[in-house]
Amino acid sequence: MSLKNEAQSGYGTKKFYQEYVSGMSRERISKELTADTDRLKLLYKEAVEDIERQQGHRLPGHVKFMRLFSDLTQRLNPTRRLAFGLGSVSFAAHYLLGLLGLSNVVIFSGLLLPFGFISMFLLLLVELLEKSDVQKEIDLARDIQLSLLPGTSLNKDNLEVYSFAHTAKEVGGDYLDIIDTEKGTYAVIADVSGKGLSAALYMVRMQALVNLLISKEHPSPKDLFLQLNDFVKSNSKDKTFVTGCVAYFPNDKDEFEYVRAGHNIPIYYSRERDTTFNLKANGFALGMTSTNMLDQHLEVKRFHFKPGDSVLLYTDGLNEARNVRGEEFGEERIESLMEIYGSLHSKTIVKKIQSSLEAFIGTEPPADDVTFTCIHRPEKSNAPVSGKLQIKSP
Repeated sequence: MSLKNEAQSGYGTKKFYQEYVSGMSRERISKELTADTDRLKLLYKEAVEDIERQQGHRLPGHVKFMRLFSDLTQRLNPTRRLAFGLGSVSFAAHYLLGLLGLSNVVIFSGLLLPFGFISMFLLLLVELLEKSDVQKEIDLARDIQLSLLPGTSLNKDNLEVYSFAHTAKEVGGDYLDIIDTEKGTYAVIADVSGKGLSAALYMVRMQALVNLLISKEHPSPKDLFLQLNDFVKSNSKDKTFVTGCVAYFPNDKDEFEYVRAGHNIPIYYSRERDTTFNLKANGFALGMTSTNMLDQHLEVKRFHFKPGDSVLLYTDGLNEARNVRGEEFGEERIESLMEIYGSLHSKTIVKKIQSSLEAFIGTEPPADDVTFTCIHRPEKSNAPVSGKLQIKSP
C-alpha cells in the first residue's frame, strides 16, 4: 500500500515558482511575443499610418503619440480610462516635479508615485480578471459548438464516411456535416470567411438551416446552396461569404451529384483506373453574388461511384498548413496520399492523411481550421457501426 506524504503537499515557494513558470517554453514565449508585436503594429497602423495615408503627409511626433494614446484608451471603459489617465498623470507629475526640483515644495508630491503605481496595478488586475472571464465564455462556446456537431462517422452497406476536424482557435468557422436520409446521404463541407467566435456563430446558424432544409424538403445540392445563398445575402450589411461543397449519394444508384461554391476542389479516387481526379465544377462562393446569378453559374455534376472508389472533401486549412520552414502541405501531397490509400476504408484514409499532416507540420500549429472528410464505397457490405466526429484539441 502506497502512503502519500502529506507533509510535502503544502503551498510553498517552490510550488509558487512551478505554477508561475508553467508553460513558459522558449517556443511559446517567442510566438506570443510575435503575436503581441503584431497587435501593436496593427494599433499603430490604424491610429497613425492610415491617417497619414489619407492626409498625404507624415504626422508630427507628438501628434502620433496623442493618437496612439487616444486609440489605446478608447478600448477601455470610462471608469478604467479615468484610472489609466490619473495613473499616467501621477507618474508624469512625479518625474516632472523631480526634474524641476519642486518635489519638496508640492505637498502631495510624495503620494504621486505610489498613487500612480496602485492605479496601474489595479487596472491591470481588473483587465486580467475580465480576460479570464471572457476565456471561460469562449471555452463554453467551444463546448456548445462541439456538442452541436452531429456524428459524422458513418458506416452502412454501400457507404463509409470518416472525418477529421481541428480548430485553429478555441472555436472555428469550418462546417462539416454528414446527413443520412431515407433516400440517400448528404456530405456538406463549408468554410465561413474569418475566424474565431463570429465565424463559429455563423457556422452554427448555417448548420441549423442546412439540417432544417434537408429534413423538410430533401433538396438537390444545387437547390440547397441557392437557399443558403438567400440566407447569406439576407443582411445587406453583412459582408460574410461562405465557400462550400455538397455531394449527394443516393441509396439506389452507383453515382453521386455534386456542386461546388468557390471551395477547394475535392479529390476523387477511381479503383478501376487506380488514379485520382480533381472534381472541378464552377460556382461562386455563397454571399458573393445574387441568387439569380448563382443559379446561372452553379454547375451540377454527376460522377459514377463504384465499389472501391473514394472522395475526399476538405477545407483550405489542410492544403495551406505550413511547417516551421513556411512550406505548405499542398494539394499535390494530398493527391499523392489519395493515390496511395484511396482504395482503403475511409477511416484508414483519414488517419493516413492526419498522420502525414502531423509529421509535416511538426511543432508548428495550424494557422487555420483543418477539416476534411472521406466518403468511400466499400467492396463488401459491412455491418452498421456508429461513430462520432474526431476532434483534435488545439
